[in-house]
Amino acid sequence: MKTDDASTLQDQTYQRLREALMLGRWLPGERLKIQPLAAELGVGTMPVRTALQRLVAEKALINVPNCGVTVPQLDVGAFDDILATRILLEGEAARLGAQRLNPAQRAALQALVGKMDAAIAANDVKGYLDANEAFHLALYRAANSPMLMTLIETVWLYVGPISNRLQQDPAVWASMNDAHTALLRALESDDANGVAGAIADDLKTAGAYLRTLCTA
Repeated sequence: MKTDDASTLQDQTYQRLREALMLGRWLPGERLKIQPLAAELGVGTMPVRTALQRLVAEKALINVPNCGVTVPQLDVGAFDDILATRILLEGEAARLGAQRLNPAQRAALQALVGKMDAAIAANDVKGYLDANEAFHLALYRAANSPMLMTLIETVWLYVGPISNRLQQDPAVWASMNDAHTALLRALESDDANGVAGAIADDLKTAGAYLRTLCTA
């Protein structure tokens, strides 16, 4: 394999594992084994090993002695810091995006809220997380700020694994689309600050529960 081809394969493997982390594919404390991942992704062990070490360097994963590469457990202090950072970054991206969405993009957001409603009703965590990510990405990318998106996606690496546990509390799970519905109402009124506020409410609602799952 040519050097360029190897580099491309390594980058693709890294991006796939990064995306899986953001979507909560693995839970906190879970070990990531190279051989099974390589078989699942249809690549050799070297691209997987390289990708995992890149994610360790970004602190999205950790090396545990006598265990290997593992998804870290967030403590309360780290979680609070991440949540405050998300509210700042995502609130600004939402405010800017709300001012630049075209009618087709607005309709797409409304459709995604419908998908999240259906996923909640079906207790489909993966379906909810997929639609939720698509919703937030569509809104934030409309802000047309590559730097904001880079920062937001980096922070998502740290909370993706714990977000996979939102359905464990029925009351929290049932309310997970309320802020998105409020966001659509603000969007219909062309209230960009209201959209940013709905994003903050969304993050705080999920955060209040996820914080209870963090270590002391």
